[in-house]
Amino acid sequence: MTAPGEHVAYWDQQAPSYDRTTAWMERRLLADARAWVAERVQGRTLEVAVGTGANLPYYAARATDVTVVDQSPAMLDAAARRARTLGLHVVALRADAAALPFPDASFDTVLCTFSLCCVDDEVAVLRELARVVRPGGRVLLADHVESSAAVWRVGQRLLDLTGRRHGERYRRRPLLRLPEAGLVATEHVASRRRLVERVAARRA
Repeated sequence: MTAPGEHVAYWDQQAPSYDRTTAWMERRLLADARAWVAERVQGRTLEVAVGTGANLPYYAARATDVTVVDQSPAMLDAAARRARTLGLHVVALRADAAALPFPDASFDTVLCTFSLCCVDDEVAVLRELARVVRPGGRVLLADHVESSAAVWRVGQRLLDLTGRRHGERYRRRPLLRLPEAGLVATEHVASRRRLVERVAARRA
């Protein structure tokens, strides 16, 4: 388990170069999932673990009253800057994804992308997403997950054993943990070899 302070410090260090260092993966693996999630955003929106705000350009025209949260101050600053360049007003707050500072049923849409792989307790985070979304609202997820291809699973298993950084897990599948959080999937789509999975869910 990564200590909270170490986790935040790691992402603060990554923030200035994150978009540049992930550009190759962004174009080839992540962008389609971001677009899929963004098409389903509507109304009062919360993005959890916003990072540098890579999703914002995709849903800026669809969302109203946008709030973004992250544990890393540097990542949160980067997201706020990106929002300003888009002409999008956001409320940016530092917060733990597993203990969100909002009342129950506060948002029409709650999204979290490419972050559940790094939290200590993915079910605790999913429960918080379920808590703050209104009945009938959407929880939208995208993440890299355990692959459907055996050769990729072997590599992921090795990374989980020997190459884990900043608490990242390579074989999680949030889709399978939704019932524990009081959520039910309404849509789910996987990329080729199920390297990335996209999920839309609602409160059960």
